[in-house]
Amino acid sequence: MVASGRPTGAGRVRDTGTPAPRGAPRGFSLLELLLVMALIAATGLLAAGVLSGGFDRMALRSGAKEMAAQLRFARAHAIATGVPQRFTIDPASRTWQGANGRGGTLPDTLDVRFTGAREVQPREGVGAIVFFGDGASTGGRLQLSLRDAAWNVDVAWLTGEVTLQRGEGGR
Repeated sequence: MVASGRPTGAGRVRDTGTPAPRGAPRGFSLLELLLVMALIAATGLLAAGVLSGGFDRMALRSGAKEMAAQLRFARAHAIATGVPQRFTIDPASRTWQGANGRGGTLPDTLDVRFTGAREVQPREGVGAIVFFGDGASTGGRLQLSLRDAAWNVDVAWLTGEVTLQRGEGGR
């Protein structure tokens, strides 16, 4: 021992890899912490979905964003190729056909309404918007709604600009 009362090197305790004595706290592993965090996140996501109107509203917004993206693609394709491109939608069957052979369906839970130029309709009950090589279009509005919520996808006839905004549902 040194005169100050501190132990010398011989008195120090080394970690030998043996388990901690009984009653001593061990702590948590990184895997355990990540698992708990994932469970909390999943519970929060489910609670947010239930409290904010559910997954149907997420499908509504997703469908509106998809329609806006497909209309923008049709416009861009018309400008790039110089060839008019037609986007058609059948509200009754909730199917659409876009530029370059793209097509798809919307969820059955959504109410689909289309307003546009009658002159470019391929047949009764089916709406269409034609985009021209200079970016202009025949214009129109596609409204997707679910109970009291709605999203409008508007296409300007002069510029062909596609905008997405909240609308009034339940009409």
